[in-house]
Parts: sequence; C-alpha cells; structure tokens
Amino acid sequence: MPRRHIRVTGAPEAPLRAALTALRTELGVPESFPPQVEAEAERAAKAPVPPPYDATDIPFFTVDPPTSRDLDQAMHLSRHGSRGYRVHYAIADVAAFVAPGGEIDAEAHRRANTLYFPDEKVPLHPSVLSEGAASLLPGETRPAALWTIDLDADGRTVTVDVRRALVRSRARLDYAAVQKQIDAGTAEEPLALLKEIGQARERLEVERGGISLNVPEQEIVQRNHAYELSFRAPLPADGWNAQISLLTGMAAADLMVAAGTGVLRTLPAAPDGAVGRLRRTAEALHIDWPHHVSYARLVRSLDPHQPHHAAFLQECTTLLRGAGYTVFTDGRLPEITTHAAVAAPYAHCTAPIRRLVDRYAAEICLATVAGEAPPDWVLTALDALPHEMADGARRAGTVERECVDIVEAALLKDRVGEVFDGYVVEIEDHKPTLGKVQLTSPAVIGRVEGGGALPLGERLRVRLLQADPGSGSGSGLAKVRFAPA
Repeated sequence: MPRRHIRVTGAPEAPLRAALTALRTELGVPESFPPQVEAEAERAAKAPVPPPYDATDIPFFTVDPPTSRDLDQAMHLSRHGSRGYRVHYAIADVAAFVAPGGEIDAEAHRRANTLYFPDEKVPLHPSVLSEGAASLLPGETRPAALWTIDLDADGRTVTVDVRRALVRSRARLDYAAVQKQIDAGTAEEPLALLKEIGQARERLEVERGGISLNVPEQEIVQRNHAYELSFRAPLPADGWNAQISLLTGMAAADLMVAAGTGVLRTLPAAPDGAVGRLRRTAEALHIDWPHHVSYARLVRSLDPHQPHHAAFLQECTTLLRGAGYTVFTDGRLPEITTHAAVAAPYAHCTAPIRRLVDRYAAEICLATVAGEAPPDWVLTALDALPHEMADGARRAGTVERECVDIVEAALLKDRVGEVFDGYVVEIEDHKPTLGKVQLTSPAVIGRVEGGGALPLGERLRVRLLQADPGSGSGSGLAKVRFAPA
C-alpha cells in the first residue's frame, strides 16, 4: 500500500526534473523498450487475437484520472431481476496482444509493473499497446475479458461469468465529473447505480470486517510558474469505483480457489503489537478509540479532511505491509488464502496493462469458467510470479518514496531557515526526540528532531534546516529536515 500518491500538473523544471532523472538512472529504470519489443508490439497492435463474443452493444464507460490513457477497466451497471443488479466489467485483454514467450512477454516479466514518476511513467508494455491498441479508450473496439456479475438486492454475488469479448467504451469519465453528476442527480442510470452498488458493497465490507483506507492524495499543482503542494481527500466516487474492482477481484479469487489452481493476493492479519502501536498513535493524535470499537469501524469514522485523521490514516497503511502473491496448483490450497484488509480471498485481475500478474489470473479464470485447464504457458510461469512481483513492488516502493521526498525538497529548497506550522504525526519508538511533522501548508511530511521529547499529536512550529532534492537519492537519507523553532 503506497504511503502517499503524487501527481504533477504542469511540467516540473530543474532541480526537480534533474533529480528525478538522476533517480531513474540510479535505479536502472529503462528509458525505453528494446527495438525488438517495440517492433513486436507494433505488429501485435495491428492483429490482436479476435475474441469469439461481440459485446459492443453494451454502452461501457471508464472512470480514471483525467490524464490517464492506459485504461484497464470499463463498466456498465444495470438493474437485474426484481431487486438485484448486473455488473458488466470489461478488463483489457492484454493476452490478445502478447504472445507467450515472445519479446513483449519477456520484457513484461523483467518490469513486472508500470512505474509512476511525477513527471512521467515507465510502462509495463509499449505505449502502442498500453495507451493505444489494448487500452479501453472511448469510441474504440477492443478485446476484453468481460466479467458479468449478478448481485442480489444487498449487493451479494449471485452468479459470475467471464469470457473473452469485443467491447466499446462510450464515455471516458474522471472521478470529479462522476461525483458531480451523481450529486446533482443528473447521472444516467448506469452511472447513478455506481453509488447504489458501491454503498451496498461498502456495507458488506463492514459486515465481513474489511477495510478501505481513504488516504489523502498528495498533489503538486503548477500555478503562475510556481508549484504548490496540497492533499486531496478521496471522493466518495473513488471508493464506489474501487468497490467494483474489489468485487471482481474477490470473484476471481473464488473461481481460482474452487478450481484448485491460481494466484491470490494475500495478507496475514496484523500482529497485536502493530495494532497496539496504532492505538498509542491514536491516543497521541487525540483520536477516540474505545476498546470495544474495532479497527475497521474506527477507520470508517475518520475524516481525511482533518489533519489529525489524515495523519492517522497514513499510519494505518503500516498494517497493510506484508502483502504478497500466493500460488497454488493441483487443488493444494495454501495455508493463507485471504487478504486481511479485504477480509476475504482476493486476486489482482483488473489492471493487466499495468501489472503483470493480472494477465495470469485472468487466464486461469477464463479457463475455469470454460471448463478447461489453464494454458501450459500460464502454469509454467506461476511459480516465478510471486518473486517477480515482489521485486517489482520493491522497485515501485522505492520510486514512490524517493519521488515524494524529491518533490518536497524541490518545492522547499528556497525556503531553508523559514518557520512553518505543523503537527507531530510520528515519533520513533525508542527515540522520542526524533519523528515526523506534517506541515499545515504546504502539504509536506518531513523528519524533525529536537533536543527534548516531541509532542506527538500536538501543534509544533518548526524551522526548515535542509531541503536538498539531490541529496541521498536511494540511500534513505532525509532530503527535508526540520527542528523545533
């Protein structure tokens, strides 16, 4: 689970661009695809494997950030039966373009996932596929794995089907536009039902003890040739959209568990010590957490617009560390099949353009529903997937942590010596003089060290001692440092 998401509007200039370029060099991030990969992608884009079923009559729509072009999912929602719902969820069929054992396939296994930098992304697949022929762009006919999931009046899954199909998205929406239409009552039924189904699924999540963290997103916005940092709290529409993806991932996991072969996204329950630490953090941040209230219930009561709550939500992501991919075959189920935050078996299957493992989960589900054995190329690759994805996750985590630090330092580099208002949001367990402070403005979380014990959860005026976007890249050294003023 990422610590913070970052997004840049406008093209950042030096020293930010120079520091990000240096980071890519340090991490060995490829600047481009090898010529043979690009050539194979160009050929595949012109001749994908055609699916047997035509679903282009279904008016799908996508919901993504406004600048995204690598669109993995499209949906159509409708009422079904007397009181239930039907979810059509189309997932880009990357396997229609990627030949097993080919150049694109080999390069995808080396990369494992798309890497997101503030100024650019390093895609899993060449852009002719990821932002072109495989992407579910509006007005374009595309091959997809089409999930049809029927729900009852409470949002519980009744039936599941997945098959290869041609689909065509009719509209490309972003979260703000979706929220605006739904709030205004102007959304047509397929979009309006996103709220109804999303809230029903959220109620079921509460019932089973699952957790969705509304962690604020860090935004860097360019205004009049200057850059500003702020936190954006997720909209309700973000959560409703995520519930459709979770629904599909849970359906995929159930299919694979029933078939006895698959790859799950698993997370063990958090140890008592980690929860105890969060309880101490909640107390320090003046968040009321009665002992009879569960962690999941507390998280849902928090308002990410409030600084204390936002800081606590950031700390909650520590309980999500340790997630991994678990492979099983021949009916031998693993010891752990569930994801603790989902509180159910769960699989990654809805983002194959950006994540390698999703292509394999989709193939197993397609074969299971068709009553067939998974393809040999899938079974052969399964054992190596957890290691490949773990390497990719570590690389993505390093990219994210370093990028956040670099951006913060670049935006503060000319303000060394200034005093800022903030809140102490974290203290080292065995060193109470060392911790982290979240500034009121700009939206920066940085290292702070004082001569005495830091007042966790309290307001603190701090002086900026260091802001060097070029220092310590990849080393874990702080790029932004404060001291009590």
